[in-house]
Amino acid sequence: MTSRRHFLSGAFGGAALTASALATAAGAQRVRRTSLLGLPEPVAQSSASTQAPLAPPNGRPYRPVLTLNGWTLPWRMKDGVKEFHLVAEPVLREIAPGMTARLWGYNGQSPGPTIEVVEGDRVRIFVSNKLPEVTTVHWHGQRLPNGMDGVSGLTQPPIQPGETWVYEFAARRPGTFMYHPHADEMVQMAMGLMGFWVTHPKTRHPLISEVDRDICFLLNAYDIEPGASSPKVNTMLDFNLWTWNSRAFPGIDSIHVRQGDRVRLRIGNLTMTNHPMHIHGHEFEVTGTDGGPVPKTARWPEVTTDIGVGQMRQIEFIADEVGDWAFHCHKSHHTMNAMGHGVPSLIGVKQDDLARQINQLVPGYMAMGENGMHDMAEMDMELPDNTLPMMTGTGPFGAIGMGGMFSTIKVRQDQPPAHHPDGHRDPGWFRHPPGTVARLWEGEGSPDAPRAPAPEATPATAPTSPLELTVRKPGGGPGKHSGHGGH
Repeated sequence: MTSRRHFLSGAFGGAALTASALATAAGAQRVRRTSLLGLPEPVAQSSASTQAPLAPPNGRPYRPVLTLNGWTLPWRMKDGVKEFHLVAEPVLREIAPGMTARLWGYNGQSPGPTIEVVEGDRVRIFVSNKLPEVTTVHWHGQRLPNGMDGVSGLTQPPIQPGETWVYEFAARRPGTFMYHPHADEMVQMAMGLMGFWVTHPKTRHPLISEVDRDICFLLNAYDIEPGASSPKVNTMLDFNLWTWNSRAFPGIDSIHVRQGDRVRLRIGNLTMTNHPMHIHGHEFEVTGTDGGPVPKTARWPEVTTDIGVGQMRQIEFIADEVGDWAFHCHKSHHTMNAMGHGVPSLIGVKQDDLARQINQLVPGYMAMGENGMHDMAEMDMELPDNTLPMMTGTGPFGAIGMGGMFSTIKVRQDQPPAHHPDGHRDPGWFRHPPGTVARLWEGEGSPDAPRAPAPEATPATAPTSPLELTVRKPGGGPGKHSGHGGH
């Protein structure tokens, strides 16, 4: 995390005046150039690794969230108001090792930093525009004065390049929210301009549980041609990179928890489609949305929940099963990278002769798809620069064969608690107790082979081939239908 001491003088200039009186009007206000040096110093983060939660240095106490492959934005207290500074700007984001994208974000990263406040806090957010076009910020899901809602042309003029505007409002209700532009939204969100917002309850809330781990991230998607680095912003459906916090597996960090922890996952969706989020090995409940906590009578156990476009979901579970548990979107194409579209299926099509002929013209050509696509996960294929393989990542038993929206939740008995300095360290791969891993069947005499149950007595029948299907109609004889009495 780095501060930008030369940001104001290099980008905007101006002499020092305070900005405390600039946010008293009903709407978002332009900050005059002469007052820029009175702003909170912008803080940036370029690392794509998950940063430790930010313990609140002042203000009301709360248990901070962990942003997956992200961080929380620091603030300063001024006259009882929490002041933040967001800088909308072009950024470089490593999607996964081997690929970096040219995106738009806030404070050096896409998505931007998480903003954490407490219910009842008065917040003042300065937004500086270093993009090549106008922008605004909409505070998705917040109750606030209409003039602070951030819709260009409707509730405020747009923020011009080089300008700084200020928003001020009270965080009126606890919950899970996000922020994003409402100016040239199609382009700016397709470029990654978005961020997470969490408002913690000021006191114990009857519908908000105390949790041991509180983790958040946004769902996003990009269409970046192989070998390129900038997204195509006009894409409606055919995205080829499905990401969490602008990271694709194996670039998405795993989640590390202690056995018995109550875990809350906060997930927001700013893609162009829905995402059925699925956790292995555990059941969870949806405990909140961007509309607020879900009444306890409206909750039920799930292992998959669908998150629609523009929606937030809080899910909670008890991590009582040790192991490395998959966590992913259940749309099969969303666990792939660099997906091509309009590719014919070649499963079952023999390509040996064709491959030999093509190899005479294109040395190194490999036929793909004859037996499915999993072999590609183990191929060391030559790809264009700055391109991710469709399936990548290696586990303790070989290639995992996943990409995109996929990670793992690692549950361990000896994981330190969240507040410990090593509370979020990666424990490594799970060591399975003997006899608890699926294995190759090598016959009744193989070591530790399970005993098959004794077969039930059945009438002798003629042997059939493995592909032969025997159909027996009720009543036995051809053309006779028992129970229909010859009607």
